[in-house]
Amino acid sequence: MPETTPRTIAVVGTGVAGATAALTLRQEGFDGRILLVGEEPHPPYRRPPLSKDFLKPVLTPERLRLKPPTVWQELGIELRTGTQVTGITDGALECADANRVPYDRLLLATGGRARALPYTAGHDHVHTLRGLSDVPALRADLDSGGPLLVIGAGLVGLEVAARARSAGLDVIVLEAEAEPLRRVLPAPVRRAVLDLHRAHGTQVHTGVALTGLARRDGMLVATARDGRSWHAHTVLVAAGMRPDIELAARAGLDVGDGILVDALGTTSDPRIFAAGDVALYPDPVLGRRVRVEQWNHAQQQGAAVARNMLGAGTPFTAVPWSWTDQYRVMLQIAGHCADADSLTVQGDIADFDFAALATANGRPVGAVAAGRPHDFRALRTVLDHVDDSPSPATVRTPAVTHALLAGGQPQCHVIRLVQGEPDVPGTRIPTPPHDSTSPSNARQSR
Repeated sequence: MPETTPRTIAVVGTGVAGATAALTLRQEGFDGRILLVGEEPHPPYRRPPLSKDFLKPVLTPERLRLKPPTVWQELGIELRTGTQVTGITDGALECADANRVPYDRLLLATGGRARALPYTAGHDHVHTLRGLSDVPALRADLDSGGPLLVIGAGLVGLEVAARARSAGLDVIVLEAEAEPLRRVLPAPVRRAVLDLHRAHGTQVHTGVALTGLARRDGMLVATARDGRSWHAHTVLVAAGMRPDIELAARAGLDVGDGILVDALGTTSDPRIFAAGDVALYPDPVLGRRVRVEQWNHAQQQGAAVARNMLGAGTPFTAVPWSWTDQYRVMLQIAGHCADADSLTVQGDIADFDFAALATANGRPVGAVAAGRPHDFRALRTVLDHVDDSPSPATVRTPAVTHALLAGGQPQCHVIRLVQGEPDVPGTRIPTPPHDSTSPSNARQSR
């Protein structure tokens, strides 16, 4: 990193990572010029309600604002919405409006775009849900009635499905994988979520290989490779997002499934950093690069990288966490549960009254809970401090399990997983008695 003190810091992307970075720069005492540029016409806003509360009429740009408009002015942050950055050359941003903005440090927080499906192009009443501008048309279509067809059973797709079904619409969900949420949850919890949707009358079909979408008799008809078909008035494509790496690639930065950065958020150009959904960074727990698409994580990373742009030199090690609300069931998720080979559970997954710790080779990698926020916070504490231990042996499953126990609670059980799947469904192995001297218990009490 250049040793000279920056006088102009530019941030491309007005999502939570970019906006938080700009705010953090001021909070850390940076008194130079801060430019916050984004393509969206709206000032920075909160994205989680888009899929969780999109049917509510109170979901307006004003209610979702991250900060009142006056805050950006008071802090001296130049906020430019509706502005596309087309290139990065010779230490300057090239904008579509012909403006050229020199910088000393640059943060790319470009996020991603909703993944499109080739056979959905050109059809009316087909939607994606990535930004605030997507909400009015989707809401208007659903106000006219169902059925709603959701393509993709990730968090966004299932949250929309739950909201629409709760509003009385007929809902069909199609998923290419064998189960929903395979990248997010361990297998037993995924199956409980699937059962939850079906119990509320949502049709969920997995293992579906769609081949086309056509309009027949005023309805949209989706067809699968095996000949099955489904009719709907409205279609939501919730097939994930693709990281917006085009600007970084044109600038010659190292990219892959995201913009490659080190633990400080620095790209292959020492004056350029990246954070949020687009950043492909080294995860200390998994030992490989990951890209995380979570609101809280983007917020934390934006703040951390902003400090590193000012010379803090602190590696980003925060454990990602999120939540989802479906049919009034709140699931809280931390870490990387899909990488687990074992799940230590207290409570009943099927009843959504449980807390569970996911481990891989005896090392905690994730946690998930429903109806037990205090236990979830305890498990997050364990995950946050995994690397404090000199040896993985000190944080093996039996000891870490006790982070969610408060004396006298029932004993936990363990579900063995193989590559994220139970090797024998329902196999349960009791955990050892509670050891009050365990290192993990001491960490949990901090």
